[in-house]
Amino acid sequence: MEEVSREGEATITLPDGTTAKLPFLRGTHGPPVIDIRTLFNQLGCLSLDPGFTSTSSCFSAITYIDGEKGELWYRGYAIQDLANNCTFLEVCYLLLYGELPSVVELERFENAVKNEMLIHMKLIDFYSSFQQGAHPMAIMVGVVGALSAFMHEDIDVMVAEQREAAAIRILAKFPMMAAVAYRTAYGLPIVFPKKKFGYTENFLYMMFSDPMADDFTVDPVVVNALEKIFILHADHEQNASTSTVRIAGSSLANPYACVAAGIASLWGPMHGGANEAVLAMLDEIKSRENVDTFIAKAKNPNDSFRLMGFGHRVYKNFDPRNQIMQDIAHEILTHLQCNQKNILELAQELENKALNDDYFIKRKLYPNVDFYSGIVLEAIGIPRDMFTVIFALARVIGWMSQWHEMMSESVKKIGRPRQLYVGAQKRNVQPREMREGRESISPEIINSPRKVWSPTKEKAAN
Repeated sequence: MEEVSREGEATITLPDGTTAKLPFLRGTHGPPVIDIRTLFNQLGCLSLDPGFTSTSSCFSAITYIDGEKGELWYRGYAIQDLANNCTFLEVCYLLLYGELPSVVELERFENAVKNEMLIHMKLIDFYSSFQQGAHPMAIMVGVVGALSAFMHEDIDVMVAEQREAAAIRILAKFPMMAAVAYRTAYGLPIVFPKKKFGYTENFLYMMFSDPMADDFTVDPVVVNALEKIFILHADHEQNASTSTVRIAGSSLANPYACVAAGIASLWGPMHGGANEAVLAMLDEIKSRENVDTFIAKAKNPNDSFRLMGFGHRVYKNFDPRNQIMQDIAHEILTHLQCNQKNILELAQELENKALNDDYFIKRKLYPNVDFYSGIVLEAIGIPRDMFTVIFALARVIGWMSQWHEMMSESVKKIGRPRQLYVGAQKRNVQPREMREGRESISPEIINSPRKVWSPTKEKAAN
């Protein structure tokens, strides 16, 4: 990691005249940082930053984003350069170890991943406890969390080699865990990986092959498209799910449990579920003739319609992943000659109209990576409820690299944000008969026939 330079001090003065001097730090790129770690000790007050929009939570040498310029780097390499010239496993090696692998290093890494792809049969049995039709992300939260029960005592999170082994194991096992989640949800028989296939080929094989068929051919164009999607989603600085993994890991928890927490965070439509929301929006718009109507609805503050896949917390110019994803969409739809071309044309019409509308320009609302990724995934044949699982499959190496980096720090602090309390003043408990009555619980819950526990029923049962 490059050295952080200290460029003097920032002085903060309170209304009563009390002052504090705080280090003013600068990294290799990006905005400088005021180090407020001693703020409370010096002034007895805290900073307030809901959503952590102006807070750096850590030092990191993995991913760099410049939202104003629309830049995204992994370990100093531009995302466009990596997507056009590297395989996904090369990028995984880069994120975990800091450098792109040599031919020999890549071969060893690929072999290490292949050797760990199978999951424990007892873990496969665990899938049977989920009913057919269960959401694949719900299955993944449970199964990845359960993985910590199979690999707990073998991991000392303080040892670098064991952290690296843990990262390789979950990277290797995630394609099978994801594929089995899909096949469980849809009531399909389980397919095991084959060493003759590469990482992404194995995932597609385990997802789509028919166990009764003699052979399965993996389309190289589809493999290339999915590899690029994995690269584009492999890491994205301190986003919600990555921060979740880091905070969980700061307690020295099992890394697989930390990843399960990250999956839960990723599941939300404000994070990993956005591309599914984009397709739902395009289904609602239906045709290019309706675009102007829905653009107007999006600008109407009294209308609930939103343009999904537009805007980003960090990018204020353009998302550098979006153009790559649009190119992938063109390539895959042309190659497969599928009927999603109408959806792609609709998406492009919507994008062009929005990019030339002052309303969206002034608010810096540009298409992000989610705007086209769902179109590609659906064209490949991946069902919409698997989209976020694909995101998790790509992001797991980023989570583990960030976790490994955090655990490598000489001084470790458990994540423990503070708050600005706005509740009641201190008060005394009144006897029950003197308390004012109020409808704290809605009548619907009180009168619901599905009560969790009833002492009367319990006595009757005994």
